[in-house]
Amino acid sequence: MNKNLLTMALLSCSAMMSAQSLTSELVERFAKENKIDGTERVIRNALAAGPVSNIALNQDNQTEKDTYFSHSVPSKGITDQQSSGRCWLFTGLNVMRSKMIREQELATGMEFSQNYLFFYDQLEKANLFLQAIIDTRKQPMDDRTVNWLFTNPLSDGGTFTGVADLVAKYGIVPKGVMPETYASNNTSQFTTFLKRKLREDALILRANAKMSEKQLQELKEKQLSEIYKMLCLGLGQPVKEFTWAPKDNKGKNIGTPKTYTPQSFYQEFIGLDLQNDYIMLMNDPSREYWKTYEIEYDRHTYDGHNWKYVNVPMDDIKQAAVASIKDSTMMYFSCDVSKYLDRKRGIADLSNYNFDEIFGVTFGMDKAQRVKTYDSGSTHAMTLMAVDIDDEGKTKKWMVENSWGASHGHNGHIIMTDEWFDNYMFRLVIDKKYASEQIIKANQQKPIMLPCWDPMFAAEE
Repeated sequence: MNKNLLTMALLSCSAMMSAQSLTSELVERFAKENKIDGTERVIRNALAAGPVSNIALNQDNQTEKDTYFSHSVPSKGITDQQSSGRCWLFTGLNVMRSKMIREQELATGMEFSQNYLFFYDQLEKANLFLQAIIDTRKQPMDDRTVNWLFTNPLSDGGTFTGVADLVAKYGIVPKGVMPETYASNNTSQFTTFLKRKLREDALILRANAKMSEKQLQELKEKQLSEIYKMLCLGLGQPVKEFTWAPKDNKGKNIGTPKTYTPQSFYQEFIGLDLQNDYIMLMNDPSREYWKTYEIEYDRHTYDGHNWKYVNVPMDDIKQAAVASIKDSTMMYFSCDVSKYLDRKRGIADLSNYNFDEIFGVTFGMDKAQRVKTYDSGSTHAMTLMAVDIDDEGKTKKWMVENSWGASHGHNGHIIMTDEWFDNYMFRLVIDKKYASEQIIKANQQKPIMLPCWDPMFAAEE
């Protein structure tokens, strides 16, 4: 190349890099444009001393809130998932607990054992992972599905679909029959060791990929036996049979004790067909409404069901929710709980915080844009139990029963304004009898399969 042409090319390349790079001159310009003084200096000092949420708290919105609800499902007792990601399990069991308390006229807020189902949840997820490793053993390690599997061998999170499949297979037991342990209440460290062992087992399965299917299954069963032992040590061994009677507020039996299996207990006191009689609704404006979607590998048991939902407009979700609450039936509900939530007061309101004013910028994304850019998605499951409707039939606010203990929020509950509900509510599971014909019809479609790594479908904690 001619020397002059080479020089010109280098100068052109240098100029392009200069235009694209963050230069010292550009940084200096930013500094001149954004001098921190006056009110902004006060904000800087405040942010240096405390969390943004404290500084941005809107004092004008701290007045006493209206806690009246025109329609509410009776509730007795607040559960506490403590330091675990089992909100999905607490919520699913709380929906059934409400039914039993109402129908059996129980005086106490009895609970079902979350630990019992969590044991089988972790065992089933271990089998799901190891079998998926066998099924994908011929694919390279950098294949996206294989990579996702090793990244997510097991978790303490989940969905209503998992509750339905686990209950159908293993039944339920009262909490006193298999109480919580430190490991079940504080899942992070315990599940870390489960995941480490599963990843090691997966490498062994892949190293023996040329074995026959029968040999691989035998190897997997040996690995699962070790996982079962770890679960027994951390959570206790699940009961197969127990004797139980309902109790009064003083702990005395109010009925004749009977012997149950977990399945017979479920059939006598609950008896719902969770797998077939319920529909999960989603409000995800980033995807087409009135379509049914399914998420690959997003299930709790290998022989169970992938997570499936019907994507519908918010007004249709509200109609179904109102019908259920009016009929004294709680619902599995999930949302992006951290957004604009005043945890101390238990109020979720878009007016709680002035984040825009604090930083001097505008946060203007709508719900669809927040989903597409990973800024928002469902993070927590709770039990929807109340709605306030004005004289014109418009919903004003909602209330959920949470699982963070009675001392959190509004006596263990969270009250949500209708505007907040529109923006950060995502999923609701309803009995089919509260569904419109349009929802029933959409639910019968062949689902559109979505990949397991889709941003909308992280497990709820």
